[in-house]
Amino acid sequence: MLRGVAEIKLSAAARTFRAFHGLVAVAFLLAIAYVWWCALTGRRDKWLRVAVAALASEGAVVVANHGDCPLGPLQDRLHDPVPLFELVLSPAAARRAVPVLGAVAAGGILALLRGRSRT
Repeated sequence: MLRGVAEIKLSAAARTFRAFHGLVAVAFLLAIAYVWWCALTGRRDKWLRVAVAALASEGAVVVANHGDCPLGPLQDRLHDPVPLFELVLSPAAARRAVPVLGAVAAGGILALLRGRSRT
């Protein structure tokens, strides 16, 4: 899973960017989880609006970028050859991560809308 990662010497800028990119990914994963939690519990608050707006914005940017992470080109410019999800997933699973997470996020937002129409 982490093959090839130890042998790559990254610049300080690339390491910093990798950490930032990881935090962004964690924030989006938390947003997806929060949307689903709210959809299942009926909770509605300002953080739900923030999460939905962030996920919708990210989704639009990913679609405009032909399904790729918009931070990928910056990562390439910093000479970091390992895509973020390949640090923790196989290359095949990493390629599927963005579309699968997008579908999970969209499903959560649809579940919110469906639950809202019932009340």
